[in-house]
Order: sequence, then C-alpha cells, then structure tokens
Amino acid sequence: MEDQKENRPLQPEHVDEDDLAWKLWKNVELGGGARQNGRLDGQEDSANRSAKSCVSDFSDPVYKEIAIANGFVNRMSKDELKTKLTELKLDTRGVKDVLRKRLKNYYKKQKLTHILSKDCSETDTYYDYICIIDFEATCEDGNTPDYVHEIIEFPIVLLNTRTLEIEDTFQRYVRPEIKSQLSQFCINLTGITQDVIDQADTFPVVLQSVVDWMREKELGTKYKYALLTDGSWDMSKFLNMQCRVSRIKYPRFAKKWINIRKCYGNFYKVPRNQTRLTMMLEKLGLSYIGRLHCGLDDSKNIARIATRMLQDGCELRVNERMHTGQLMTVSSSLPFEGAAVPQNPQFKN
Repeated sequence: MEDQKENRPLQPEHVDEDDLAWKLWKNVELGGGARQNGRLDGQEDSANRSAKSCVSDFSDPVYKEIAIANGFVNRMSKDELKTKLTELKLDTRGVKDVLRKRLKNYYKKQKLTHILSKDCSETDTYYDYICIIDFEATCEDGNTPDYVHEIIEFPIVLLNTRTLEIEDTFQRYVRPEIKSQLSQFCINLTGITQDVIDQADTFPVVLQSVVDWMREKELGTKYKYALLTDGSWDMSKFLNMQCRVSRIKYPRFAKKWINIRKCYGNFYKVPRNQTRLTMMLEKLGLSYIGRLHCGLDDSKNIARIATRMLQDGCELRVNERMHTGQLMTVSSSLPFEGAAVPQNPQFKN
C-alpha cells in the first residue's frame, strides 16, 4: 500500500571517491568477465562478498585504484557511461546516477576479486532467498491517526539471490475481524472486492498457511533467507497492529527485515522523497507491471528493483527490526544473519 506508507529518513552513505587521481586512470588495470545484464557468475559474486569481509586493510593499493576509477567515472557524460556499459555488456537503463553507480560497482568487483586470499575465497554468507512482502490493509479516504488497519492481502514473492529469478509466489486474502465491510475507497485502491473478503480466512489461519508454505520451501532450515519490504510500515505498523487485533504474538521470523527504500536511497544517493515504488522503478529505467496496490503485483515489482540492485552490486542487508514493539535500526556493519525458522502462530493468554 504505497500511498498508505510512510517515508522514513535515509541514512547517508560514505562516498569512496578520489577526484584528484582521475588522470592516473590509464595506469589502472581493469579485469573483464561480466555477463549480460551486469550479473557476474556465482563464483565472482561470492568472491566479491568474501573480499569485502576478508580484506580489512584499506591501505592496500587496490583501494586507490578503485578511487581512481571512481573519479574517472564521475567525469563521464551519460552517453559515455552508456557506451562503456555497452562495451562491458552491462545494462544501460536508468538515470545517470544509476548508470554511474553500476559502472563503479563493476570495476570495484573486478579489483576486489583479484585480491582474495585462498582462505576466504569460498566464504559466502549472503541470503539464499529474499522473501518480498507487501501487505494490503483496510483503509479509508483520510484515515485518522488512530485508525486500525487490518491486513486483507498477504503476498510473498520468493527471490533466489543466486539466479535472480522469482522461484515462487504466495498469495492469500484475509477477512478482517473489526471492520468486515470494506470502504469503497479501499475497494477502488486495492481492487479487492467485498465478495473476495467474505470468503477469505481470518488472519491466524492465513498466517499458519504462510508458515506451512515457508517450511515447505525449507526457509530458515536448509536455506538462509531474509524478508524485504517497501518501507517500514508493513511490519512495524500493519503486521504489528494485526497481531494485536488477532491476539497472537508477533512472529519471530518477521522481527527483522530489509527496508528497500533505505537501501535504494543509500546505494544510489537518492533523497527519501524519491524512494516511492514507481519512482524507484522509473529511475532504474523500468515501468510498473500489473495493477498498482495489488499486493502480489507490488511485491513482484519490488522484486524487480531488488534484482536490479543486486545486479548493480548492492548487498541488500537487514536494516530494520522490531524490539519490544518498537521499530529499531539495524547496523550495516553486522554480519548477514538469516531470519528465524517460521513457527506456528502463538496466541496470547
């Protein structure tokens, strides 16, 4: 529910650029080996992650070379960026800042790949899967601050971080318990009709179906995974509020997640007012596919953004969590930790 969600402040990201050294560009030895669309093969991508975790001495000459490359890229026009990206068989869609970031990360991957030690070259602690969730909830035109939103659609898109393919989807509608009658505004916004809602299960039943589906996918057991949302509200407000309404404990597997708006803003250096779903797609040179405010379609489009960010070299990290009912920020310096094993809903006494 993009229009119902809150934009939260973005954390600034350090820019590792050396504009004074750009003239030394021709002395920089850059590697090759990219696949089409900017995705390196699994070993190279794994190696990049491992390099960043294994190499802690930033006095290594490779970091100066990366800075020189960054300074050169900063001086390229949009046409020059597209030409270079085409030469490297990378994606050329997106605004200038996106293209610049894509080229910088390609060069950075190449340099870091070459300085790996044998001891850490096989290390890869990234998530195997990312579960994209975008709830739809009851709403009215001009909600009051104390309005109780109840979840009416629970979608999940399962993104494989190795293949960058959507492997499966889950979608269930939910019958609200407090206001069983949807407002006309809500029907028009989401496309969910009263007939659909009347035939749906209540939230505890749907949540059990979610847990069963995630267990079937072996998430949290065989595979490490993380949840990803478009903003903070899905978990900190909608799910939190729904659990209180349904008198169940907040599920452990949903206590931390990736807020893609924060990741996007920090990675591409975009202000918080430009991180809405349709705007993120536009800046990446993509168009929305499907019906806006359909939870499943929104989730699929968020997955497209996540895929492009992974291709561009962004490590989508858990950056938010719930603690004692409050929204908290998670440090980006922490290691990749997967979400908890899904457990059956637990009712409060």
